[in-house]
Amino acid sequence: MTTANLKQQISTILPALRRFALSLCGNVADADDLLQTTVERLLTRSVPDNAELIAWAFKVCRNAWIDEHRARKVRENAVHNEQLQESTSADDVQRIHNQLELNQVDAAIEQLPNEQREAIALVAIQGLSYREAAEILEVPTGTIMSRLARARAKLAELLQHTQIADSASNQGGAPYVH
Repeated sequence: MTTANLKQQISTILPALRRFALSLCGNVADADDLLQTTVERLLTRSVPDNAELIAWAFKVCRNAWIDEHRARKVRENAVHNEQLQESTSADDVQRIHNQLELNQVDAAIEQLPNEQREAIALVAIQGLSYREAAEILEVPTGTIMSRLARARAKLAELLQHTQIADSASNQGGAPYVH
């Protein structure tokens, strides 16, 4: 495959690759850094002849994310620093509410083991089939299904816990349980 041909093919899969990077990182800045690293690796290292480019790109992206996990944590902490957030006005109430909900989901996903987070990212966020996700992660399809089931159950539990805690804080105390 020529470099020009590879660049053209990469440009067609870039949106999906960016969404995958975003689902792994949880924020745009880190996702863009991961995407840049992935594209650089795709252009500077050979793609196996028998590999489908998008599947190979997802593998490269996942491996780059694993390589940069500690740096990603440091960047995430800086992004969530309240002093770095924009000031708000009364017109931004809905946006803030939506952002809080998204933060709760992101925090819940962050608590999942890496294997479950990867499965959620590929199937639920990227829309890949179980088979495609299994090929990318190099595991059996049944393993993907199992990881997704456990991830969904844990997310439901974590988000329900968050809603109960939010409800208690809004009422000024913990809910009374008989």
